Amino acid sequence: MNNFSLEQLPVAANHTTKVLTQCFSFIDLTSLNATDTPAKIAAMMEKVNDFPKQFPKLPNVAAVCVCPNLVPVTRQTLRAPEVKIAAVGAGFPSSQTFIEVKCDECRRTVDTGADEIDIVISLSAFLANEYNIMQEEIRQIKKAIGKAHLKVILETGALSPEQIATASKLSIDAGADFIKTSTGKTEPAATPEAAWIMCQAIKTHFDKTGEKIGFKPAGGIVIAKDAVIYYTIVKTVLGEAWLTPELFRLGASRLANNLLTEITGKPANHF
Repeated sequence: MNNFSLEQLPVAANHTTKVLTQCFSFIDLTSLNATDTPAKIAAMMEKVNDFPKQFPKLPNVAAVCVCPNLVPVTRQTLRAPEVKIAAVGAGFPSSQTFIEVKCDECRRTVDTGADEIDIVISLSAFLANEYNIMQEEIRQIKKAIGKAHLKVILETGALSPEQIATASKLSIDAGADFIKTSTGKTEPAATPEAAWIMCQAIKTHFDKTGEKIGFKPAGGIVIAKDAVIYYTIVKTVLGEAWLTPELFRLGASRLANNLLTEITGKPANHF
């Protein structure tokens, strides 16, 4: 945890069109606003549907991420089979509700069409050192959603480096398919240091078990350089095998257009 230095990583060398294109394919295109409506989300899906026609040489985003009640309209309007549907759940973003409610919400969200569920750990239990409660919630939610992928958000801005390492290990051991930095609703959101610690935890788990856990930084990832920083951390700590949408995602709402602008060399406002 103490040997992280962003300055020593080859971020500039990785800032290439090829890498930016890869980063685009890792995006979870996200809209999690109180003002979201079915019409707004349907319009967003049409932009995803239209992307291959507008940018035929580029890969589409990895997934779209919406609120639970907007999964049905997302499923109805999304026609890009390669793009997954993710949804937040379990009392997002505070995770301050009953476990029965969390499980039911996540189960219902999958039943209406979500492929992936993003939840926040029970920070109240974690910060009280009630790790068994935190882990049991993850286990129960994982069971409730069946084959859907579970991304577990640590809300790293509320944690110390040591706590980030502990929360990463606990979440992985409890059944997380991905560990994710932040909700994007609190500050600080994703940071390179938190990403480094989380990737180290994933590596340790892989070295012990051979199981690959995914990683998703989210919150405040806006410009192309931000994406390249997290790409570089993943490549440095975990290696080329993790540079795939199955194991690496970038949670973002504004990043897509900024990446397209750099990749194409002209202003892009597709999303």
